[in-house]
Amino acid sequence: MFAEKYTFTWTCDFFDLLDVENTTGITLPESFAMHPAASVSGPYFAHPESDYFNVGNFEKDQIEDYAKRKDMSVSEVERWLGPNLNYEPE
Repeated sequence: MFAEKYTFTWTCDFFDLLDVENTTGITLPESFAMHPAASVSGPYFAHPESDYFNVGNFEKDQIEDYAKRKDMSVSEVERWLGPNLNYEPE
């Protein structure tokens, strides 16, 4: 499961690791909408033979597993990945 494509919770880890706020002045509020608004971030990987594809929507067991690995509640993961769920959250 590559939920990082759909959620920005990993951004906190990168901001901390790279000390982004102090080195660039870009801030990251709780909404993950970086300020200034023109700021962008993300893990970008390229290879000349790359093929890009959609993985489809996530099942409940995938969300539960991801929440456990990220030390987050299932409801929090569901909130971030809501449009990409293959079920209705409780």
